[in-house]
Amino acid sequence: MNQYITGSMIKKLREDHNMTQLQLAEKLNVSDKSVSKWETGRGYPDITMLEPLASALGISVIELLSGEDITNTNRSFNMQKIKFYVCPVCGNIIVSTGESSISCCGITLPPQEAELANEEHRLNIERIEDEYYVTAPHDMSKTHYISFMASVADNSYELTKLYSEGSPEAYFKVRRTRWIYFYCNRHGLFKQKVR
Repeated sequence: MNQYITGSMIKKLREDHNMTQLQLAEKLNVSDKSVSKWETGRGYPDITMLEPLASALGISVIELLSGEDITNTNRSFNMQKIKFYVCPVCGNIIVSTGESSISCCGITLPPQEAELANEEHRLNIERIEDEYYVTAPHDMSKTHYISFMASVADNSYELTKLYSEGSPEAYFKVRRTRWIYFYCNRHGLFKQKVR
């Protein structure tokens, strides 16, 4: 059962908050011996304790369950480090500009790794006044389609959700756009430099 929560994580976070085992125990209305057992792996918090424990340690339940302390080291807000998460169940798209732990439909989502556009997955990008008109010569059937396109500048992003059997096209403001990302539901995330 140690896969769902780690004692070393509890101990590290408790110490990061300058709390003793007794102080954490008092916040949770448990004994300090219970906290000691959790930290040494000789016992585990009851499922009903997860939310209060996460709150006391200053993290989300998802972080607590993952056993990883997600700390955003992207203090300069570098949009080039943008991450896209796509739920395989509902198709939800979640965007992060730093380290995060994302879940949807009960699944922890990994960030999509963007590949450079290739022969099979390439966009046509045309500038029309102050916008880019982006199209993809790609199948848009119910089983194989481009799910979204996103333009990423150095200080912002725009995202257009696309649907199966629709047209694979989008308009994005030129601004300081550097990359266009697009997601194929079969082959994953791609990116193409705007020239």
